[in-house]
This record gives sequence, structure tokens and C-alpha cells, in this order.
Amino acid sequence: QLVESGGGLVQPGGSLRLSCVASGRTLDNYATAWFRQAPGKAREGVACTNKGGGMTNYADSVKGRFTITRDRSTVYLQMDNLKPEDTAVYYCAADRSSCYVPNFGSWGRGTQVTVSS
Repeated sequence: QLVESGGGLVQPGGSLRLSCVASGRTLDNYATAWFRQAPGKAREGVACTNKGGGMTNYADSVKGRFTITRDRSTVYLQMDNLKPEDTAVYYCAADRSSCYVPNFGSWGRGTQVTVSS
């Protein structure tokens, strides 16, 4: 089970740090990722890190502003210089395969991020 936290309301230019805890297991053998879905839009991948944590990739829209990191049981998303278009429900996901798997096997329930003045 994956449980996200850290969402909230922030002004443009502000920062938030999302956390996703894996209960009852470690994430050592999982690729881990963050996705988001804004109202009326399709879900999109935001960031992903592979099993060893040595490779990360990001959506073009967040490069240079978001950073994904992880430890044995938690994956984080540091979000800086937030913009109104970052407003969405953010989900973490994990899979035993890789960042390129079409559908991740495990998902959290999401945490709301709202960027507004």
C-alpha cells in the first residue's frame, strides 16, 4: 500500500514536498514514480526513478523545478517554483519492472496540490 502526503495550497513561486510511504515493504526492487491529473485532463507522468535510484527522468514541464528522491520505504517529490498549471491531484506509483512499463502495478490514492494566489 502506498500513502501520499504533503499536498496543500501554495502561492505561485512557492514550494511543497510530497511524500509517499510504502507500508509493509521496502521499495528497493521497485521503480517509483509520481503522476498527476488535473481536472478535465488526462493523467500524466511527472517524474520517475528506477529500481536502483540511479536514473531519474522528468516531464519537460517540470524539469529544473521538481526533484524525485527516495529511500528504502519512501519516495519524495520536491516541488519548487510552483505554477498554477501544476495544480492537480498527485499520485505515487511503484512497479517491479521499470519506469517505462505502460501501467504501474501499485498506486496511492493521491494528494491534492493547489497553486493559487
